[in-house]
Amino acid sequence: MLSQILSALGAVVLGVGACVLYFWASNKLLDMALPDKGDVQVASRNLRYRSVIRPWLFLGPALILLAVYLVYPVIATFILSFYDRNGAQFVGLANYHWAINDDEFRQSIFNNILWLAVVPAACTFFGLVIAVMTDRIWWGNIAKSIVFMPMAISFVGASVIWKFIYEYRGGNDVQIGLLNAIVQLFGGTPEVWISVPFWNNFFLMIILIWIQTGFAMVILSAALRGIPEETIEAAVIDGANGWQIFWKIMVPQVWGTIAVVWTTITILVLKVFDIVLTMTNGQWNTMVLANLMFNWLFRGGGDSGRSAVIALIIMLAVTPIMIWNVRRANRELGGR
Repeated sequence: MLSQILSALGAVVLGVGACVLYFWASNKLLDMALPDKGDVQVASRNLRYRSVIRPWLFLGPALILLAVYLVYPVIATFILSFYDRNGAQFVGLANYHWAINDDEFRQSIFNNILWLAVVPAACTFFGLVIAVMTDRIWWGNIAKSIVFMPMAISFVGASVIWKFIYEYRGGNDVQIGLLNAIVQLFGGTPEVWISVPFWNNFFLMIILIWIQTGFAMVILSAALRGIPEETIEAAVIDGANGWQIFWKIMVPQVWGTIAVVWTTITILVLKVFDIVLTMTNGQWNTMVLANLMFNWLFRGGGDSGRSAVIALIIMLAVTPIMIWNVRRANRELGGR
């Protein structure tokens, strides 16, 4: 344990030290290559050149890493999608034809759409409701901390927690799963909840909703605090009740934030992987695209061509939402 801590600290020190050394050395070399002494015209020209080049010294490493770890993999994945399972023989559109006609792929698409329809809406709705309610009680900050706490848990950790909640014991064994214990208490029959067709997808979605509601609540709570008190006071004086104030005063004024929260969670849902892998491993018709890609790439001998097609589809689904989010953020900051 101690050696791991020391290794981590050493990596941090070396990483930070290397960054500091790079920026110091690159700036020093730039100043030496383009000195600001001597002839006035030359010095003035060098200063202009330095002001143009210097930002690229800071951006350079990030752009190189972006090209190596993002741009190149996208291009390589696109090319790989036209090759066979070993990436050796060109097969044209055969992998795309397989995707269109494969039942498991279509089931994964359906499940992803189901997640997209439920999880962002539920997280945003519950986050907004909790944000409004906790702003009206004296122990609101404590409630917010409790709701936000699942955000500190990894998806795998949260899945393990909920696996105990959904746990099923067969025969005459005592039910240790919380849900089955409650069902049994009221005279119901315990079930293997995560294997119930169709509905098991919703049992998995509850885990992500439980995790992400805290994120939505924090962002929306900050937006609600930005609503002018005069607006709400004027609505109260005009006779508006709490429901009308919520829907006609509060929601319209934080609609932009609601949209950002919604799209951010949507991007996360499109990449959902850990929960499905931990809870069901894609069994019982719970497979989603990310898990299907993982299966085709790393299991059963691997098929890099088909997994590349699935990866591209996930990327194409995420990209428009990310572009919309970035453009909206730029508009809010006054840019275009």
